[in-house]
Amino acid sequence: MRTQIVSIEDISAKQIVQWNTWACPNGKLISPYFRFEFAEIVARARPDVRVAVIEKEGETIGFFPHHTAHGGIVRPIGAPMSDYQGVIAADPGRIARKALVRAAGGSALVFDNWHDVSTEDDASTHSHVADLGDDGAAFLESRKALHKDHFKKAARRARAAERDFGPLRVTLGDPDGAAFRALAEWKQKQYRDTGKLNVFGIDWVQLVLGDLRRREGQEFSGLTAALWFGDRLAAVEFGLVGADIYHSWFPAYDPELSRYSPGLLLLHGLMEQAPERGLQRIDLGSGGDHYKKYYANAAVPLASGRNLAPGLAALGIRTWELAEHAVERVPGKVGALPGRLRRRWAQVSAFQPRLAPRLASFAGSIAL
Repeated sequence: MRTQIVSIEDISAKQIVQWNTWACPNGKLISPYFRFEFAEIVARARPDVRVAVIEKEGETIGFFPHHTAHGGIVRPIGAPMSDYQGVIAADPGRIARKALVRAAGGSALVFDNWHDVSTEDDASTHSHVADLGDDGAAFLESRKALHKDHFKKAARRARAAERDFGPLRVTLGDPDGAAFRALAEWKQKQYRDTGKLNVFGIDWVQLVLGDLRRREGQEFSGLTAALWFGDRLAAVEFGLVGADIYHSWFPAYDPELSRYSPGLLLLHGLMEQAPERGLQRIDLGSGGDHYKKYYANAAVPLASGRNLAPGLAALGIRTWELAEHAVERVPGKVGALPGRLRRRWAQVSAFQPRLAPRLASFAGSIAL
């Protein structure tokens, strides 16, 4: 087996067709994150994108889009913002992650949502999927029959919102960008209030989202969905569209309207309208089991972790983990602090490959 590391511009038209074919086993797209177009858009925003082209006996058998090693650590394309990661191949299981580490010039491969999970036991999380079929309203009725109390509460909140503000409506598409600007404002306030990393303040993230927004209406694009209470914007979500999948990505709502559960009401409207746009599956991503269980009728196993090879990055990861385990015995916040700092540093490092912006983002995102 031989691996070449190339730039995105070196991928030929024939290879792009093969890439997107492998991303659709049996003609069904795994995830929009696996489309070539996603890697291409991220590459336009970040100069550190490379593709490992895996060959066997002179034939290409897979592609692994990734970011070049920074500090010895290799990350999948778009990580940690990409909700599906992995090798695009006819048989991804044939390509060992350990082999990719060295080929990509690092000593550690760190991943959050690796798709090719060999067994269910390997899965550390699941992506929740709502398979709507051709009729979103009928799908919601089927879920309502299983979870009557949840949907009764949602209906009561919808009636209350209409009583207080006027008719509810959900729009798909955002030609003037007003809904997306509100989303960005709400998200950044949320990040500030919680002391989390301001993802919307990172330059390359803005470029990726802007590129996806400009493609809205195309077969692969971003899609802005908005919920209105009368004339008042209540909730917005920006998602990723590819083939028949809508992948939920960045949701936010007006915090003053939280008692009406605007996020859930937006999801209901999105599910009702999605099939009219040719979208038959809504991937809700991982986490949030407390509400996603009411809507998901399928689950995709995903894995998080790392593969290490001899090198400074691997040594640093192991050393920090040993220190973290030692301090965990200390009660209270002090014991939890090293783990919290490590996770935040890893997140910031993935978003900010250059040291100066990384340090600034790290300092600005810590709320002790």
